[in-house]
Amino acid sequence: MIDRSVPRRVLPAPEPGGAAAVPAALPVRPRTGRLLVLATVFVCAACGLVYELELLALGTYLIGDSVTQASVVLSVMVFAMGVGSLLAKRLRHRPALGFAAIEAGLALLGGLSAIALYASFAWLGESRPALVAFSFAIGMLIGAEIPLLMVLIQRIRRQDAGGAVADLFAADYVGALVGGLAFPFLLLPMLGQLTGAMLTGTVNAVVGGGLVLWLFRRDLSRRCRWLLIVVNLAVLVVLASATVLADDFERVARRAVYGSEVRVAVQTGVQELVLTGPATGSPRSLDLYLDGRLRVSGYDEHRYHEALVHPAMTGPHARVLVLGGGDGLAAREVLRYRDVTSVTVVEVDPGVVRLARTDPMLSALNAGVYGDPRLAVVNQDAFRWLRGPAANDRFDVIVSDLPDPGITPSTKLYSQEFYGLAARALAPGGRMAVHAGPLATRPRTYWTVDATLRAAGLRTAPYSAGGRLTGFAAGPDRTPRGGTGEPPRDWGFVLAARDQEPRLRVDRETPGLRSLTTGSLQDAARDAERFRMSGLPPSTLPHPRYS
Repeated sequence: MIDRSVPRRVLPAPEPGGAAAVPAALPVRPRTGRLLVLATVFVCAACGLVYELELLALGTYLIGDSVTQASVVLSVMVFAMGVGSLLAKRLRHRPALGFAAIEAGLALLGGLSAIALYASFAWLGESRPALVAFSFAIGMLIGAEIPLLMVLIQRIRRQDAGGAVADLFAADYVGALVGGLAFPFLLLPMLGQLTGAMLTGTVNAVVGGGLVLWLFRRDLSRRCRWLLIVVNLAVLVVLASATVLADDFERVARRAVYGSEVRVAVQTGVQELVLTGPATGSPRSLDLYLDGRLRVSGYDEHRYHEALVHPAMTGPHARVLVLGGGDGLAAREVLRYRDVTSVTVVEVDPGVVRLARTDPMLSALNAGVYGDPRLAVVNQDAFRWLRGPAANDRFDVIVSDLPDPGITPSTKLYSQEFYGLAARALAPGGRMAVHAGPLATRPRTYWTVDATLRAAGLRTAPYSAGGRLTGFAAGPDRTPRGGTGEPPRDWGFVLAARDQEPRLRVDRETPGLRSLTTGSLQDAARDAERFRMSGLPPSTLPHPRYS
């Protein structure tokens, strides 16, 4: 991308002896030389946008809240591009050398940005300062490219400044389009974030250095040529070495983040799945992380899933819909009831379902539910599925087992529009159980879910996982497990119904319950009222209220 603040008249009037006044001595015809410069602009723009998207993707993955990370990266980079454009004026008398040096620095910083951010997250526990620093440095170098390229293209053949700017902008924008499409559809799925960034840096160094060392080599002294050759070779060696060591680095970094028992690490088209714990033994030692956030902890997941599912099952429950829950644990609780005739699990990531089917420990934890003929799986976004042909289906129970509403990709699944679709899918007398995020530590988010359900025409009964709300940790999607001696984690739920006020109770005859009773639910409901926040507006698609 380029800084749109580049002035209309980029070049000063030609001065005797100035770089702008002396035509370049090229090894090719001027027309061919211009095409090579524009092709370099195209490639550099594609590389620059890949760096930007890498920072956005990795910042969202490591820190969360994609809206905030996008705002930080974009605003810092655009500001830095302006700074780089101003600083480039100091290099305009030696544009070829300056451009080659900038491309070498950009290739090195951009190529190593992803691995540096991940290292900061793994060993320092915080990657936001590194994200801001790399956004500024890369943006500054990108901003310095166009002014120098403008000088170089004018040295080949003088033309009206407006025409030269139009040519450069056209090549830049088309290159940005190619880079923007290559990142999600080619680099990320085939190479991953780390290797994809380093390959982009390699292309950047070869093209930028190659243009100057061949096309503008007569503008350089012998010493400068050798200096650029050595610098570019050093950059390529560093990037090649980092690429070779990338897999080992990822394994070491994962151990630093997740502990020494990382057993499965898979990057699906939706998220990264990491499964920790021994390959054999008790499933209670298993932990499942989705995009770096603890989603399932074997030692206490039963408390979460029992509290989520069983209060909604006190009534008709022949047909059950589970939104999310690809790990099969919510479905396990549902299928304890012999009179359940069908369970539909709508999970956006087929990789989660595949892992839950095939991993011995996770399959043991979910009691092999994917072998039950009553269960059917739909791999689709829950919002889209509820709007599609399934809109005519009716379910006695809906279980919303989704990530916390504060995680930006999940925000639409906690909106008034989404709950309106879910309410339409409820059969008469049906009930809906919603995981609403931490109650004690994030009460505003929790009570916004409650207000949003009410705005969708549902009546609600708030409650928690059944423990006393004192000294809880930060929630199921944020805090790693520290041991079985920890206090219970902060899980908040809302039971909702369309036709009547929902009652919080569980049937005594429910098989296999370990921690949930009607008394504990009612205690949890009273605890929830202590944190009530009234008068909160509902969250909608055009106006999300979660942070």
